[in-house]
Amino acid sequence: MTRTSALEGGACGITANAICPAFVRTPLVANQIAALAKTRGISEAEVLEKVMLESAAIKRLIEPEEVADLAAYLCSAGAGAITGAALTMDLGWTAR
Repeated sequence: MTRTSALEGGACGITANAICPAFVRTPLVANQIAALAKTRGISEAEVLEKVMLESAAIKRLIEPEEVADLAAYLCSAGAGAITGAALTMDLGWTAR
């Protein structure tokens, strides 16, 4: 869908990109952490360490502001040549 949108909008100067984040510190993720801790009988800290962040190179959740900053950049003139891209924001998960 991103690539098709980029191709269709390109002639009009419209860019289309996808931001693909890993776990972002949101209420939804907080609820997932609590539910996993209860289901697995482990602490929330262990859920973060052993379940959600084990494969990440950078061991933390992504902050919502970081996603917003990337979105703002993609809307700027400086990113005018970026279109049809899926931008991975995953703290190094895919580096493995």
